[in-house]
Amino acid sequence: MKVAIGEPLAIADVVRVARDRAEVVLAERGRAALVRAREVVERVLLADGTPTYGVDTGFGALAEVRVARGDLRLLQKNLVRSHAVGVGEPLSTEAVRATMLLRAQVLAQGYSGVRVVIVERLIEMLNRGVHPVIPSLGSVGACGDLAPLAHLALVLIGEGEAELGGERVPGAEALARAGIEPVVLEPKEGLALINGTAVMLGLGALALDLAQVLVETADVTGAMSLEALKGSIVPFEPAIVEARPHPGALAAAAHLRELLADSAINGSHADCAEVQDAYSLRCMPQVHGSARDLLAFAAGVVGIELNAATDNPLVLPDGRIRSGGNFHGQPVAAALDTAMIALVDLASISERRIAYLVDDKRSRGLPAFLARRVGLESGFMMAQVTAASLVAEARAMAVPRSMDSIPTSADREDHVSMGMGSARALSEVARLCAWVLGIEAVIAAEGVEQRGLEPGLGVRRALAAVRARVPALTGDRVLAPDFATVRALIEARGLL
Repeated sequence: MKVAIGEPLAIADVVRVARDRAEVVLAERGRAALVRAREVVERVLLADGTPTYGVDTGFGALAEVRVARGDLRLLQKNLVRSHAVGVGEPLSTEAVRATMLLRAQVLAQGYSGVRVVIVERLIEMLNRGVHPVIPSLGSVGACGDLAPLAHLALVLIGEGEAELGGERVPGAEALARAGIEPVVLEPKEGLALINGTAVMLGLGALALDLAQVLVETADVTGAMSLEALKGSIVPFEPAIVEARPHPGALAAAAHLRELLADSAINGSHADCAEVQDAYSLRCMPQVHGSARDLLAFAAGVVGIELNAATDNPLVLPDGRIRSGGNFHGQPVAAALDTAMIALVDLASISERRIAYLVDDKRSRGLPAFLARRVGLESGFMMAQVTAASLVAEARAMAVPRSMDSIPTSADREDHVSMGMGSARALSEVARLCAWVLGIEAVIAAEGVEQRGLEPGLGVRRALAAVRARVPALTGDRVLAPDFATVRALIEARGLL
């Protein structure tokens, strides 16, 4: 199914274009909005009135400088060139594709005043695999992601660098090979291409898609650990969770009950003397549920932003051109920081379950480190060390970027969002969380099997998925490939 620019987009659409290379088209509604807004800009160009920011003035701290009519095209080219100051490793191809899609979507809202050809070229680049090389560092998130978006715009005008078919080549060469004509920017178009939140939003949307997989997978790995540790399902009863009815907790508890249904392991210790489990088992609905709620909030913010006008100035439907602050990344930055905190907590509680699994003083009868020959073999001893290291990395990464601000542009831009940092950090924390859950799944699978009884139906299926890729631990071996395999399984939704 094609993804239509100018129609409402969802996170799933971003994923389809960025990862699955879905074809992109320009919807008629988007085309009409582009034409309508450009007509307003053309009328302003024909008039000889007051200066209009972004059309015939300088930018940022130079907004009061009037530019001669004969220099307006050069003004836009100079803007793109001068703002292409990003540094560091390039963004991934997926992130670049998400960014291109969302830049086109912003323009097609009809508030930017660019010609239809600008959006058509972006769509051609997406469909033919021309991906601008965009450095990952250099954005403060207001006026949006200026530096990285300038690197995108460079390729559109036949400059900069691009990736095509796995090869990094000059932008002009990439366009020529793909049969795409570079554009000559008209007034307002350079500014419209680099203003707004498309880069942090693209990265954030992709990270949130993975985060949703992780928060549901955490229930699965948690249920596996609970079975391995002979934990109780009583705390997940509806009557308990419904007495404090947070939506995420209700969903997590229901999921856990499904995963643990018809468990012979649970039945084997239903009448034991144990009164309460550790919090990492007993409080899964509350902790995993909190993460669900926070991620739902973040996804809601991103969902609005996917279809918002984040340019400046805006060409309003009544024909006025007005400057505002829709480019500011604070709403997105704060939401992505919130999601990052949720994922750190998921990784943290998972590591605690791992620690119980390998500790024979707390694992209710499992051998130390789940080794078959304790002492001669170390089993999963170092796996918990790795998990602890990953959680420490995630915690250090999770300092909210949205609470930071360093004034820029001679203090004209005196409060910025640092949203690009939030998006990059969330992406990394999601990867770290996936690793921790992968380690938990491998160790919990071993623990469940050592009980010698059938686990719950959902846990049984998860165990089968793990065992189809990773054999049981019959003796010490190199475990790193096992963890990598199950992490990839998790990211591919293989444990849901």
